[in-house]
Amino acid sequence: MNFSDILRTAVFALRGNWLRSALTSLGVIIGIAAVIVMVSVGQGTQAEIDKMVAGLGSQRLDITPGASRSPGGVRMSASSFFTLDEGDVEAIRSEIPEVQYVTGVLRGSTQAVYAENNTPTSWQGVQPDYFEINGWSIAEGAGFDSQDYTGAAKVVILGDTVRRTLFGDDSGVGQTIRLGRVPFTVVGTLKPKGQGSFGQDQDDVVMVPLETARRRLMGSMGLPAGAVMQIALTVADAKDLDYVQGEVEALLRQRHRIQPGEEDDFNVRNIAEIVATRTATTNLMSKMLGAVATICLVIGGIGIMNIMLVSVTERIREIGLRMAVGAGPGDIRRQFLAEAMLIALIGGVIGIVIGVAGALLVGRIGSLPVALNGHVVALAASFSIMTGLFFGYYPARKASQLDPIEALRQQ
Repeated sequence: MNFSDILRTAVFALRGNWLRSALTSLGVIIGIAAVIVMVSVGQGTQAEIDKMVAGLGSQRLDITPGASRSPGGVRMSASSFFTLDEGDVEAIRSEIPEVQYVTGVLRGSTQAVYAENNTPTSWQGVQPDYFEINGWSIAEGAGFDSQDYTGAAKVVILGDTVRRTLFGDDSGVGQTIRLGRVPFTVVGTLKPKGQGSFGQDQDDVVMVPLETARRRLMGSMGLPAGAVMQIALTVADAKDLDYVQGEVEALLRQRHRIQPGEEDDFNVRNIAEIVATRTATTNLMSKMLGAVATICLVIGGIGIMNIMLVSVTERIREIGLRMAVGAGPGDIRRQFLAEAMLIALIGGVIGIVIGVAGALLVGRIGSLPVALNGHVVALAASFSIMTGLFFGYYPARKASQLDPIEALRQQ
C-alpha cells in the first residue's frame, strides 16, 4: 500500500466512528493548547524580566537606610531613619574605584501646576550621575549644570507624562511651573520610558537638583544635614558587583561606627540578585506548568493507545482478510499507526487553534505578558505527531503480529 492508500483507509476507519475519534483526541487537544499557553506566557514573562534588567541595570546596587532602634528596642526619632548622607556618597565615589556612577536621592510627591493645568506627580532630588544610572536622556532643553546643583537653583526637568499634562504638545522649556507653592523654571524634558516593570508610569516624574529638593521641597521635615533617602551606584564590570557590595557594606559600617555584631543601619539591595531570583521563580513556574501540559499529553496519548487497542480487537477479522489477500505485517502496522497519528494530528491542529486563542485571551484579560511565535506552534505540532507515533506504535505492532488464520476464525 502506498501513502495515499494508507491515508485514505485511515480516514475512512476514523470517520466510521467519528464521535469516539473526537473524544479520543480531546486529551491531545487539551495538552497542545496547554503547551502553547504555558510556553507563550513563560516566554513573555522572560521577556519582561529582560526588560526589567535593562531598565534597572544588572550592574547596580541600591542602598537604603535601615530602621534604627535603640538598644532597649524603643524606636528612635524620625530623623534617625535618615542614616545615609552625601558624605557616604562621596566616600563610595572616592574610595571604591570599581564604582562607575554613584548618586544620592531624595524623593517625594507634590502637585505640579501651570496656569489652569495641574497634576499630582512624584519628584526626585538627584545628583549628576542619577541620569546615567537610571538611563534617562534629555529630549528637549538641557540638563542641570554644576551651579544648579551647588546653588539649590529652582530649576526642574519634566517627565513626558507631566509635560503633556501641563503643556500639551509644547515642550514647556523656559516656562515657570509650581511644585507645591514653590516656583520652578523648566530647563528640560525627559525622553519617555513608558510603563515600568512593575506597571508604574515611569514618565510621571519631575527631577530637581538634590540640594534644591532638600531646601525647597523638604524644608519642613527637618532632615539631618546632607541626608539622602537612597544611594544608587553602578559598576563598569558586572563581575565586580559582589566585590563592590562587600566593600560598600564594610565602608558604611566603618563610617557609621557600627561595631561587630551590631545590626547595620542600612540595607544594600543587589538588583542582579533580585532579577536572578525572579528568573529562577519564573523558570520553576514554567517547568511546573510544562509538567501539567505534559501530563495532559500523556493522558491523551494513553487514550489514543487504549482506543487503538480496542479498534484492533474489533477489527481482527478485517486484519485477517487484509493479510489473506496479500497485506504484510508492515502494511498492517503502517495502517494502524497512520490512524493513531491522524487522531493526534487532528487533535494537535485543534489544540493549536485553541492554544493561540487562549494565549491571546490570557494576555488581554489576565494582563499577563504573552509572547507568541512560530517556534511555539511548531513545537506544539511536533508534540502532537510524536504523541501519535509513540502511543500508536504498540497497538499497530500488536495488529501486525496477528496470525491471519486465527484472525479469520474470529466472529
